[in-house]
Amino acid sequence: MTGRPPAVGVATDRLPHMRVRGISFIVALLLVAPGCGADVAAPRPVTAIQQRPGGVAVGSALPPRAQGALDQALERYLRGRPGRAALAVFDRTTGARYSFRERPSFMLASVAKVDILLAFLLGKQREREPLSAYERTLASRMIRRSDNDCAHELYLTIGGRAGLAGVLRGLEVEHTRPGPGLSWGSTMSRPSDQVKVLEQLTDPAGPVSARNRRYALELMSSVEPSQAWGVSAAAHEGAVALKNGWLPARVHDGLWTVNSVGRLHVRGHELLIAVLSERSPDMETGIATVERLARLAVSTLTRSRPAAEAAMAARPRG
Repeated sequence: MTGRPPAVGVATDRLPHMRVRGISFIVALLLVAPGCGADVAAPRPVTAIQQRPGGVAVGSALPPRAQGALDQALERYLRGRPGRAALAVFDRTTGARYSFRERPSFMLASVAKVDILLAFLLGKQREREPLSAYERTLASRMIRRSDNDCAHELYLTIGGRAGLAGVLRGLEVEHTRPGPGLSWGSTMSRPSDQVKVLEQLTDPAGPVSARNRRYALELMSSVEPSQAWGVSAAAHEGAVALKNGWLPARVHDGLWTVNSVGRLHVRGHELLIAVLSERSPDMETGIATVERLARLAVSTLTRSRPAAEAAMAARPRG
């Protein structure tokens, strides 16, 4: 997937997904002041394989040498970058999992639309109803165009803040807090939680039906070219399904939140990855940070055969 963002300096209300009619998402979002005073935590990998409800595997840690090398590479890069960033990645092919600098949480901006889509599809399954043509239009525009009006309508459909929180809690997405009122874009989360959302949305053994999984991946695989940056930079010529979010946040003195999540197929590996960032001086700087972090993590997980073999050996048999 290709495409670049609008040039820096374009007014926010001209960006494709920042238009809002009726209730002002931007006003509601920028007035929220999430807490962010703690020091960032050290990388915290998962160290054992477990099984989540619905068949979603927790995974295994990277071998210590690979983990240490990736920690150092990310630290070196971020020392020269403005703002703050974190990532999580799960290699579904090998079971390897890695996370870096996850706390405190980050504002999701339009990445929250993936959480809304997951909750909406599960709600339709509980009702045992297919998506109507109108609902498909809403979901398509929300993901492909990042349309805020469509996201707002689907957010109301799933029960707003309480509805989304309930679905995520039931799926053990434990560190994600929907924004106050109707401010879904100010949802606070960690990269590993957004990887869990991707797992639940895409895992054949997970709670989402095969038809709805295909639909969700179809939407995320066909976003507008101008919104196809981010984790796709790590995919080379592989398949990509992604969703990005970007926002100049008043709570950070107008500095930029830039996020990207998605599923990648790279060199025989199926990867779920989330990169979240905040306090970049402009959108392009945030994009460059997100893309570089994604490339470093994906390169490590797909380059090292010993790491892949160790992760495969740790997976349960039978």
